[in-house]
Amino acid sequence: MTIPAGLPKQVAIRDVGPRDGLQPEEPVPVADRIRLVEALVAAGVPAIEVTAFVSPKAVPAMAGAAEVVDGVPARPGLVRAALVPNARGAQLAVESGVEALTVTISASETYNQRNVRMSTDQSEAAIAEITAIADAASTPVDVVVSCAFGSPYEGEIAPVDVADLCARVLDLGADEVTLADTTGMATPRRVHEVVDAVRGAGIPLGTTGLHLHDTRGTALVNAYAALEHGIARFDTSVGGLGGSPFAHGAGGNLATEALVAMLDDLGIQTGIAIEPLIEAAALIEQLVGRPVPSGVAHHGPRSRAYAG
Repeated sequence: MTIPAGLPKQVAIRDVGPRDGLQPEEPVPVADRIRLVEALVAAGVPAIEVTAFVSPKAVPAMAGAAEVVDGVPARPGLVRAALVPNARGAQLAVESGVEALTVTISASETYNQRNVRMSTDQSEAAIAEITAIADAASTPVDVVVSCAFGSPYEGEIAPVDVADLCARVLDLGADEVTLADTTGMATPRRVHEVVDAVRGAGIPLGTTGLHLHDTRGTALVNAYAALEHGIARFDTSVGGLGGSPFAHGAGGNLATEALVAMLDDLGIQTGIAIEPLIEAAALIEQLVGRPVPSGVAHHGPRSRAYAG
């Protein structure tokens, strides 16, 4: 199969379902969250955001973070990532043995205040503390820049401002940045503009990923636009679950199985097997007690349409 000209030959996927997908849901027991992570591992998912080291009072769905990490043994080729909001969370996370940390900051000042109850300046200070702890433990940090394609509060955010924020957090010691479409405001045009601005700021595309939401049904076409620009790392969520409770319109994430099915059809390698991944989507559907929004989870990849 010939990959379309200009697209990467391989894409790295980090499934955030056990954290981002389950965080807004009613709490799922630790044992079941471990089952979900293991189902994703069985499908070949190489990086998984397994939990968040946050206050269980603030986010009950993420209680028992260390137990989740402990229940998913380290193994070659698997990156267990954890979201952390501050230095205390980072310390607990590195002590648990995770292989990577994620931390969020928003290009929208209002969203940042609502999401983490800090100004963006305060978040930058927290990131500096987190990267210092992570560096001492030789643990990489990915900073997820929320509202990178627009804010439900401030509206349009200049791509150059997003790029400047990315550059600042990299200067603070982050290893990677991920541009997050928190409320599904991205379009292919906007993806091109923001990625161009990031490239113009001298930030290597190899350190840049995308985290897309499907609020307006554009996540997959936005992912394709990013591929055309050389982006080869994506956050996705099994079943298409997830979304922030702090931003109106924050619909579910781009479903992992939807992206994998498209990449398989294009001949782009992910190392992920689609059928076991769909089984993981069925599991998360059971865990939350309602249908997931992913079409591929319910109907399978294109190849099923003519099977038999």
